Amino acid sequence: MASKRDTSKDGLNNKIQTLVLTNFKGFWQLIQSNEYLKRKVNKTLLNSLIYKIPTRPNPYSMMTLDEYIPGTKIPKKTDTYTSWESLNDRTYIGRHLPPNPKFNAEGNLPKVEDLAVLYRKRDGKTIYSSKSTMLFPYWVQWFTDSFLRIDHHNKLKNTSNHEIDLSNVYGLTRKQTHLLRTFQGGKYKTQKLKRQDGVEEEYPLFYYADPVQGIVDPQFVGLYEAINDEKRQPADKKQYLFAMGVERANVQIGYVMLNTLCIREHNRLCDELAHNYPNWDDERLFQTARNTLTAMILKIIMEEYINHITPYHFKLFADPEAFVKESWHRPNWMAIEFDFVYRWHSAIPETFNCNGKATHMAKSLWNNKILIDQGLGALMEETCSQAGTRIGLFNTPDILVELTELPSIRLGRQLQLASYNDYREMCGFPRVTRFEQITGDEFTQQKLKELYGHVDNVEFFVGLYAEDVRQNSTIPPLVARLIGIDAFSQALTNPLLSPNIFNENTFSPIGWEIIQSTNTVSDLVNRNVPSSGKKYKVTFELER
Repeated sequence: MASKRDTSKDGLNNKIQTLVLTNFKGFWQLIQSNEYLKRKVNKTLLNSLIYKIPTRPNPYSMMTLDEYIPGTKIPKKTDTYTSWESLNDRTYIGRHLPPNPKFNAEGNLPKVEDLAVLYRKRDGKTIYSSKSTMLFPYWVQWFTDSFLRIDHHNKLKNTSNHEIDLSNVYGLTRKQTHLLRTFQGGKYKTQKLKRQDGVEEEYPLFYYADPVQGIVDPQFVGLYEAINDEKRQPADKKQYLFAMGVERANVQIGYVMLNTLCIREHNRLCDELAHNYPNWDDERLFQTARNTLTAMILKIIMEEYINHITPYHFKLFADPEAFVKESWHRPNWMAIEFDFVYRWHSAIPETFNCNGKATHMAKSLWNNKILIDQGLGALMEETCSQAGTRIGLFNTPDILVELTELPSIRLGRQLQLASYNDYREMCGFPRVTRFEQITGDEFTQQKLKELYGHVDNVEFFVGLYAEDVRQNSTIPPLVARLIGIDAFSQALTNPLLSPNIFNENTFSPIGWEIIQSTNTVSDLVNRNVPSSGKKYKVTFELER
């Protein structure tokens, strides 16, 4: 039976901040009714969050662990220090804390295989989220895939440019982007496909010309190196795979829905811009539509998505101009720790309702026919009528324990990540001294004790998800803090949000107006589905 968690190591300032922000709802409503006060409080709260950890540039990167200094046969450094290359070579992933080989020394930690028990469901029971619909984990996987892109040839490197740039929609390179464009009216290549009821909707073109033989449509040759699991995909799934920005964009139905949504919105924006600015050429229409869509997604991330995560009454919002002089306002550089806090393999249920029928989640992999048959609006609404699962230990589907959770632990050890307690300290939390200070769940306490012996031995990836989720939140406290710090400090530094860029001159008056009036994923969906007089319910928030 669960007992109350020992909060003695939460930190007084943290306790006071949480107490104030999760109570006094009327006071916070009053603050938000006054534009001047709202902006002041928003700036103060965001700065107080971001300054919890040392600001960029980080003194270390994953270059420290590379086998050789790039371009040479000189062995890697055996100690940790800052070099000019580590401060500037952004092909490497950053890191908040230096490598800790002593913590990761062989024999100090339990066998990785023994840790599987921490992720498998207890008695096979799934724990559902009390706050989030399935759209929440779908959205997270989709938007983080544009910047958290570990290079599978060298896991010390990142194949992205470290920005939220919708590369998952537009491609990682200019060549890939060009393969997806019509070069007419600024638009993306699309086709019309019929739903089961005969109504046509807009989708990307298919990637394969001959799915049986695995022959790629000639116009998309060079779009990807390869499609993941290509050999294991039956032809009936291959024939419906779309040509989109990155090789794994077809991997799961939530990802495909959101990419399709953005492609429709891009083309809709092109029509709006062309109507208002008939003298604009294809290139200007394309670039302005892309910038406008990216700015809208940034706004949704910082306002709808982040406010869904937090349990606070004050709703944080994007106010780029307020932060340009802050010391944290530096060029983006994704840290490896940020990648680990977004490994939410426990967030998607094993089964879900699809077109009214109970369906195993594996059936949604590489299966775009689901979306084509139902249509975007109906599938989005069905997604948002179902609960996601709770993010934490003892809630991962068995198949993902071996495929994702244990490999994450191995990777953390290979990268010599510091301990859970080290990261707590870095983030402004006191170090825990008892397992009861991590979680109030007695079963979790017992398993952690059996495996690690002492709290100082708990690994970062395990400790992150062992913590209890706070009331009316969606994620454990250390996960939430790291996400908040990195999300705001790396979203607000996006070039499109710079004061001299974030204006009508960049987006056009009509584009600027559309950005200002777009606040939610629902806004995007309901203007990009066939007109039927119905407004689809699209939300991260579970109806309670």
